[in-house]
Amino acid sequence: MAHPLFDLTGRRALITGSSQGIGFALAEGLAAAGAQVVLNGRDAAKLAQAAARIPGAEMLAFDATDHDAVRAAVDGFEAAGKPIDILVNNAGMQHRAPLEEFPADAFERLLQTNIASVFHVGQAVARHMIGRGCGRIINIASVQTALARPSIAPYTATKGAVGNLTKGMATDWAKHGLQCNAIAPGYFDTPLNAALVADPAFSAWLEKRTPAGRWGKVEELQGACIFLASDAASFVNGHILYVDGGITASL
Repeated sequence: MAHPLFDLTGRRALITGSSQGIGFALAEGLAAAGAQVVLNGRDAAKLAQAAARIPGAEMLAFDATDHDAVRAAVDGFEAAGKPIDILVNNAGMQHRAPLEEFPADAFERLLQTNIASVFHVGQAVARHMIGRGCGRIINIASVQTALARPSIAPYTATKGAVGNLTKGMATDWAKHGLQCNAIAPGYFDTPLNAALVADPAFSAWLEKRTPAGRWGKVEELQGACIFLASDAASFVNGHILYVDGGITASL
């Protein structure tokens, strides 16, 4: 039987960008720990397919980069008697190009998807959490919160911002009973990394660069998420938890 500190029974968790990849895996993990999960994405049909794979999952379709749409969706959900106890800000995107040739429109999309969405959804949900005096916010950062690689400088900038926004959330909202932390995944086999996974040269480099010697499996992020969402993390705030096979610890 699971330790009661990690039991999420009776709590509702909203996970943005959860129709696939890391977001879906985190939703599965939270559901297995007892949480009522709410999947989010912009594509309602894709979202419905994902929700059908998690018994009892709810859906809340909105564009996490649209401030007004986020507020309307979250406020409406709460008004319907469905409080959001746990928020996982997972929505994100990647674009690779040499920095000197990086398209301005792609830079703007990265800013909106990877960092503005964390602000929009975090603020909308936190306003209700503050009123209840409790809540958990988990932002998905990256090894690029601390490190850089060629061709992804703007992505690195957004993930650095996610790390500092997480610290800011904790600084402003801990006094209201909220725990605001981040998970920083290393290199995981996800749709976002499909091109890298398919590149033998990159995979060989990654296996040598990572002390664990391999790509991560998305299921290996579930434990960190359950921990930060649970009572076990009641005095953990403003922390960035790297789940990366040791890549940030090693030269």
